[in-house]
Amino acid sequence: MIRSVVRGFGAALPKRVLSNRELESMVETSDEWIVQRTGIRQRYIAGEGETTASLGADAARAALANAGLSAEDVDLIICATSTPDNTFPATAVNIQNRLGITHGFAFDVQAVCSGFVYAVATADLYIRGGMAKRVLVIGAETFSRILDWTDRTTCVLFGDGAGAIVLEAQEGQGGLADRGILTSQLRSDGSHKEKLYVDGGPSTTGTVGHLRMEGREVFKHAVGMITDVIEQSFEATGISAADVDWLVPHQANKRIIDGSAKKLGIPPEKVVVTVDQHGNTSAASIPLALATAAADGRIKRGDLVLLEAMGGGFTWGAVLLRW
Repeated sequence: MIRSVVRGFGAALPKRVLSNRELESMVETSDEWIVQRTGIRQRYIAGEGETTASLGADAARAALANAGLSAEDVDLIICATSTPDNTFPATAVNIQNRLGITHGFAFDVQAVCSGFVYAVATADLYIRGGMAKRVLVIGAETFSRILDWTDRTTCVLFGDGAGAIVLEAQEGQGGLADRGILTSQLRSDGSHKEKLYVDGGPSTTGTVGHLRMEGREVFKHAVGMITDVIEQSFEATGISAADVDWLVPHQANKRIIDGSAKKLGIPPEKVVVTVDQHGNTSAASIPLALATAAADGRIKRGDLVLLEAMGGGFTWGAVLLRW
């Protein structure tokens, strides 16, 4: 059977680093408060000339170089983002143009922080359906541009960045030893919209708007929803938490990451954590964490890797793959 195998990975971050100490001079907060409640110590903020598309294109180039491929080898680009350069065209099409690609097709996926998981699952379906052989899957965000920088409950949490992987169609035997994506589980429930949303849009206010969040409500739902899709991934494959080599969660909050891992019985040493360095980069957080752990040698070929995320809407999902 056809499997969607990770051929390469890459990442891109803005030049500017914004530390908690610097935030203390901007809003009423403290490094101690931020670290204790979120685990975040710094985040990257996009500057002039740095956009979701430019960061996404840089991450894509890095992933292609890591894969030993050129832009000409790509059939499809899927970009997960909630902060597009324009209302339209899609940021993926912008990235396609920046890479000099004029063949194939490209589109965006919008599932907020779950966007990369949704995009990976979508790419897998296109590959297994025979419509694409190699797919650039990108998570790219500039959340700093939809933050209310006077709201200390939200502006300390988010950052900007991009990560990408190249998925390639390869023959598998149909068993759990195959490299590639083994299962994907996706969910959403729009009744939770008011807990995490942006208060603007073309069809409502005609403005971009700002991010609004009921932090306690999000935290209350997060662990249960995340463990739900992970347990369904285990059920679908017959794999248990003990078989997982690495959990790569959405990097929203260290307490949510710790709570989910503990509930699943996955030890801390098997969890990839980058929230301290990047903050919450929404759809970019999982590919950034993947690139970090693969580049430093933690994630190795043949490892069983579990991705999970939850985002505004709510949306949530998990992907289980063999690296």
